[in-house]
Amino acid sequence: MAKYGEGDARWIVQERADGTNVHNWHWAERDCLEWSRSRLTSLLAGLPVLSGEGGLALRTTALDKLDGEAYVNIRKGKVIPGYELSLTLAWEAEATTESGVVKVSGAAEVPYLADENADEDPELRVTVRGDDGPVARRAKDAFLTKGKPLVLEKIREYVAAMAKGGPAKDELDSKKSPTKAAAVEAGGAATAPAPAAEKKEEAPAVKEKKAKAKDKEGFKTIEMTEKFYCRAKDMYEILMDENRWKGFTQSNARISREVGGQFSLFDGSISGVNEELQEGKLIVQKWRFGSWPDGVHSTVRLVFDEPESGVTVISLKQTDVPEEDRYGNSTVVENTERGWRELI
Repeated sequence: MAKYGEGDARWIVQERADGTNVHNWHWAERDCLEWSRSRLTSLLAGLPVLSGEGGLALRTTALDKLDGEAYVNIRKGKVIPGYELSLTLAWEAEATTESGVVKVSGAAEVPYLADENADEDPELRVTVRGDDGPVARRAKDAFLTKGKPLVLEKIREYVAAMAKGGPAKDELDSKKSPTKAAAVEAGGAATAPAPAAEKKEEAPAVKEKKAKAKDKEGFKTIEMTEKFYCRAKDMYEILMDENRWKGFTQSNARISREVGGQFSLFDGSISGVNEELQEGKLIVQKWRFGSWPDGVHSTVRLVFDEPESGVTVISLKQTDVPEEDRYGNSTVVENTERGWRELI
């Protein structure tokens, strides 16, 4: 593998005197917790739930509490949001009774809102503060029936905003240029085999492939190593999460998380079978492009090493990559290797 500074110049990002991160080529992380607090307050506080129907008025009042973390990682104009939040929303109700107006208050709690469950509505718990009398129970039931759907709808708006970059959206829109998520092989297959993952900066250089052993005739081996500033288990989750694949590549993906299970990426251009899985440690897959000759599969081996907390090194080795596809194009190895580089 090439030493730092000796790699192919096409893949080296030159330092700039002004320190500008051109087109977000390097990994950049933006803290979004305060932006999330402001956004969720504007979405959730002051929501009218009932306006006197049946003698009951009910509305949310304030975002009482927001704990956790929220950030977006940006790489080559692409966004990977990350958040694990818990929030508490205050509500109040007024009911007209024979004895006059009765006021009650309560809380709606979302104990866990996270990017890993972005395609699912979070749990929402509704409680009453103070005496749990008839009016309080009526108000709680009304919030569960009428208020819960409104709150979840607003939370979905927040999730969608984070997926677009959160507070960095305007910056991304101004810098982003239209590029393909993966190069395309002559046979029409996308060549990028893995999505980007959460790292704050790129490793100094991508190590070039090298042959440690003689390859079979007509086949080559690809090797590279990348350093990421995140936990190994998080990297593993990203690579095995079909929903993140779909969002990041804007294409269909299907990924089994079981040994022997199949996967399909980039609308079926890449497919294969899981041979060995160790959460946060190892992924081994039989792996092929649709444009490769029938019956030809490479073996992809991803080893996750966490030498220190929050730092993960991934070693990739892909063996038995054919030199030519079924159409006689001899750029298979080059395109496959470029695909790995462009998205990780």
